[in-house]
Amino acid sequence: MFVTLLLAASLLAAPRPRARELGVPFDGTPGPGNAITDVAGVTVGHETLIRGDGALIVGKGPVRTGVTAIFPRGKDADHAVPAAWFSLNGNGEMTGTAWIDESGYLEGPLMMTNTHSVGVVRDAVIAWRMKRGHADASGYFWSLPVVGETWDGELNDVNGFHVKPDNAFHAIDASQGGPVPEGSVGGGTGMICFEFKGGIGTSSRKLPVKKGGYTIGVLVQCNCGRRPQLTIAGVPVGREIPEQPAYGGADETGSILIAIATDAPLLPHQLKRVAKRASLGLARLGSTSGNGSGDLFIAFSTVDPAWDAKAKLFITPFVANDALDPIFEATVQATEEAIVNALVAADTMVGIDGHTAIGLRHDKLKAALAKYRKLVEAK
Repeated sequence: MFVTLLLAASLLAAPRPRARELGVPFDGTPGPGNAITDVAGVTVGHETLIRGDGALIVGKGPVRTGVTAIFPRGKDADHAVPAAWFSLNGNGEMTGTAWIDESGYLEGPLMMTNTHSVGVVRDAVIAWRMKRGHADASGYFWSLPVVGETWDGELNDVNGFHVKPDNAFHAIDASQGGPVPEGSVGGGTGMICFEFKGGIGTSSRKLPVKKGGYTIGVLVQCNCGRRPQLTIAGVPVGREIPEQPAYGGADETGSILIAIATDAPLLPHQLKRVAKRASLGLARLGSTSGNGSGDLFIAFSTVDPAWDAKAKLFITPFVANDALDPIFEATVQATEEAIVNALVAADTMVGIDGHTAIGLRHDKLKAALAKYRKLVEAK
């Protein structure tokens, strides 16, 4: 825990420049923080676990992992939000999605962690909700938490089960609005993306009033892609920076979790359509979502519908289908930028047995963009 707190403090004290600050061009207008928390009510918390070096000793480390918590309306809100999820490729896990399909709602937080810690994080969320909640009308308390995962076993002692219930509680307690730490934090601590160091990234888009004035925010936990695939602003960055790929082989075995938040009033079937558009943001960067990849996306709306208790009816407006295009476009744009933000935020990390994932060097990224005349004035 001491190491975790020191790491969090250092990340907050000296954040790395974000992609726009380096001159990477993106379409669309971001919200004030260019983060998922630009959607009013959304909060994010991380718990980061980094300790040990050298040879892998299962159960002892080295440890490079963590937990991320996302709340649609903050951790003090009890009611569910409209939601939908989508699997672009299903070699991964996101619990609680069967009930999202049936009910059309997300209840409680959305959690992200490593592949072998899904169970403990799920159970921790149930315990947290029981401690602060109450039984339903039938006298029972039940919960189907939503917990997603990506694999960090290249850098982390993933079979050592280092994520404990307290780590999930800490991520929940740390959840807040405002700036979101990116890179090697929370569930993204041990992740690798396009064979550079990956992790957590976020971005947002603010639509003009004539298109609804809505905000769309995206947060990713990226662990996907091969080095030759990486394309930023149309530039083959992965081929321009071929040095020190994180692992060998030609197959796609990584994964990505993408959470999409919006204050647009959308019904669950519309949110399913929004979730699917994250695929296009991922594709812009060159990913083909290979057989071994777990690419799971979830979208939710923070709009609180009116409730007629006597009639037992929710009363809510919703965006017309023929007005969804700006929301689709914003989702694609924010997804693309969130992934690049994760890459530029993550520094080089050495994990188990000396396995190394190099950070995407800012000077080399800028040189590649300049070579193809895509580098713009930093924002």
